[in-house]
Amino acid sequence: MPTRTQIFQVSTLYGAATLAAALDAGQFGPPADSRRILLVCNNAPVPETAAGPDALLGYDRIAARFDSVISWNETIRPYHPGAWGPRADDVVLWQRALRLAWGLGEEPVELALESIQVDPARALAAIFSESALHVYADGLMSYGPTRTRLPQSMGCRIRRVLHLDLVPGLKPMLLSEFDVETELVPEDAFRKVLGEIAASADGDRQLAGAVAQAPTAVLLGQYLAALDILTVEEEEALHIRMLHGAARAGHTRVLFKPHPTAPVRYSDALERAAAEAGVRLVTLDTPLLAETLFERCAPTLVVGCFSTAMLTAAVYYGIPVARVGTGLVLDRIAPYENSNRVPLTIVDHYVPDLERHGGGEVPALPGTAPATLGPLVRTVGYCMQSELHPELRDEAESWLRERLDDSTRRYFKRQRLGKLSLPGGSTPGAAARLRSTVRRTRSTLRV
Repeated sequence: MPTRTQIFQVSTLYGAATLAAALDAGQFGPPADSRRILLVCNNAPVPETAAGPDALLGYDRIAARFDSVISWNETIRPYHPGAWGPRADDVVLWQRALRLAWGLGEEPVELALESIQVDPARALAAIFSESALHVYADGLMSYGPTRTRLPQSMGCRIRRVLHLDLVPGLKPMLLSEFDVETELVPEDAFRKVLGEIAASADGDRQLAGAVAQAPTAVLLGQYLAALDILTVEEEEALHIRMLHGAARAGHTRVLFKPHPTAPVRYSDALERAAAEAGVRLVTLDTPLLAETLFERCAPTLVVGCFSTAMLTAAVYYGIPVARVGTGLVLDRIAPYENSNRVPLTIVDHYVPDLERHGGGEVPALPGTAPATLGPLVRTVGYCMQSELHPELRDEAESWLRERLDDSTRRYFKRQRLGKLSLPGGSTPGAAARLRSTVRRTRSTLRV
């Protein structure tokens, strides 16, 4: 008989695949020891109009590993999963309600959560306030700092950070302020799960038609306009730049995988550009993981801005990857502590720029992270969350003093460096600190 319940919260199929690989590798113990619940969240701005992870091809293969599946959206309806958390006075009542609704009884509960610093993961951690927490990384954000300061009472319950080795040689910063250990999900286990997901799409006609076109390059859309980073027109132009870059590299058969929430006009504009460039373009909007395309189409190039799928293509499929537009997005992304900044920095520094390659030249396959990447990521991470990582200040000062130049300036903002009294800042640090002290003193005197 199971002696505990393990609840696995997911909002993406990629994250669910990561958990499935960890389960297969025995990283959550023997199945007979636990009752396992898959808690599915749809965090889209309007969940009723967007496909959740359970709507994607291959989801059923993941769900089969669990004893039951529960919808978090249905549980807390009419509240939105990303905007609701229990009041402090109500957490005990919420735990009782969930134990009753989910048939948990009084047995111990463990939680496997993504994005612990925000809801719904933070809400679940608060409700099950005595539970051990396991955090898993759904992509490149784990290499950056924790987005916000977590309560010490929550941080001390986190046992580990499970993550994929998407950038070999680079260690995640996520939750390192609590000295949480990191643990790799085995490569072979994750690759096997991706294979299962791809196999479940065998009967899809649109995918079969795309495969029949034998595309040699895949373009990945991210819909950055939804994040207010680019305008719709700018992102449309970004996709066209990807197409032109692939064409210059000799690719005449290209597949475009738009983001599920991208507008139809993206595909229309790209089709016109492809016709002008003499490229046969296939647009695939079937709800499936980009990794299924790598499995089924075996492309020789994957192009994107800073999508995690680019690194998955390189690490797990051995496909050369190239980036387009990271400089523009680095300039636009705000605020500075935006969690996408580290993924952007990694891809910009680590992945070849497609627009720097001439006709017929194929970008090299990224390998082990260069020695320059770790110090750069830690310096950017310090500038993002200096209060969480005061131990990194000396390294950040040294790096900026020695390495900040025209080629690295795009990773930093002068105002941010000035605010932190770091080399390269636009505002004298001492003066900024003095003004802050004066304001605090005036406020104290008023009281």
